[in-house]
Amino acid sequence: MSEGQRLNRNTLAKQNRKLVIAPYLFILPNLLIFGTFIVFPSLLGLYYSFHVYDGLNPMKFNGLANYIKIIGDREFWSTIGRTGIYAAIVVPLIYAAALGIALLLAREIRMRGFFRAVFYWPTMISYIIVGLTWKWIFGDSFGILNHLLTVVGVEPVGFLTSSFWANTAVIIATVWSRAGFFMVIFIAGLQAIPTDYYEAARLDGATGMKVFRYITLPLLKPTSLLVVMLTLIDAFKAFPLMFALTGGGPGKDTTYIVQYIYEIGFNRQELGLASAMSVMLFILIGGFSALQFRLSKGGAT
Repeated sequence: MSEGQRLNRNTLAKQNRKLVIAPYLFILPNLLIFGTFIVFPSLLGLYYSFHVYDGLNPMKFNGLANYIKIIGDREFWSTIGRTGIYAAIVVPLIYAAALGIALLLAREIRMRGFFRAVFYWPTMISYIIVGLTWKWIFGDSFGILNHLLTVVGVEPVGFLTSSFWANTAVIIATVWSRAGFFMVIFIAGLQAIPTDYYEAARLDGATGMKVFRYITLPLLKPTSLLVVMLTLIDAFKAFPLMFALTGGGPGKDTTYIVQYIYEIGFNRQELGLASAMSVMLFILIGGFSALQFRLSKGGAT
C-alpha cells in the first residue's frame, strides 16, 4: 500500500468515526436531562422504597416491609379504586369530546384556525391555574354559579362540599383542560386518512354515519389507542388540578392515588412508604403502556 493510499484510508477512517459519534453528541443534552430528571429520581425512589426514611434521620433498610404494609393498607386500595372510577368516567368523556371537536374542525370551515386555537388554549394553562379558575366558578360561597343561582331565586348548591358535585366539578375541569390536546392528535389522524376512501364511499352511496362507522373510525384505531392510553395514564397521575380545586375533599371523596402518596410522603413524612407506593403506581402505569403496545401491534397486523 502506497503512502498516499494509507493517508486516504486514515482520513476516511477519521470521517467515519466522526459520523458515528456525531448523532450521539446531538442527543447528549436530551440524555443528560432525561438521566438527571427521570432516571436518577426513579432509581432513588426505588432505593428509598426499601428503607424507613423521614427525610431528617438516617435511612434504615427494612427490605419489603413497605410493600407488605401497602398490601394491608385499605386507604391505598380505596384511593386506587377511586382513581379507577375517575379514569373510567374521564377517559371516554375526553375521547368523545376530542374526537367530536376534531371532526368539526378538520373540515374546511370559516375561522377554523381560530376555533382550533380556542379549544387548544386550555391545554397551555397549568393544572393549578385550571383548578383555581374552576374553584371561582364552583365555589360554594363565592362561586359564579351559585351567585347566578341566587340571582334567579334558586338555593345555592354545595358544589365543592357535596361528594357528587365535587367529583362532577373535577371531571368537568379535567375534560375542559385536556380535550384540546387530544383534539390535535385526532386532527392529525384524520388528515392522515387518504381521501380516496371517502371518494370511493361516496360513489357507493355511503354518507354521514356510515362513512364515519366504516371508514373514519376503523382507520383512526391507532390514534384512538394512543389517545385512550395517554388519557388513562394522565388520569392515574392526576393530582394538581383536584388539589387546587377541591383539596381532595369533601372528606377523601376526590383524593386520588397521587395525592394520597403526596400526603404519606410529605404530611406523614414516611418517604420510604410513599416511594414504595410510587413504585407500585409505576408498575400499574407500565402495565397500561404494555397493554397499549400489545393492542397497537394487534391493530397493525
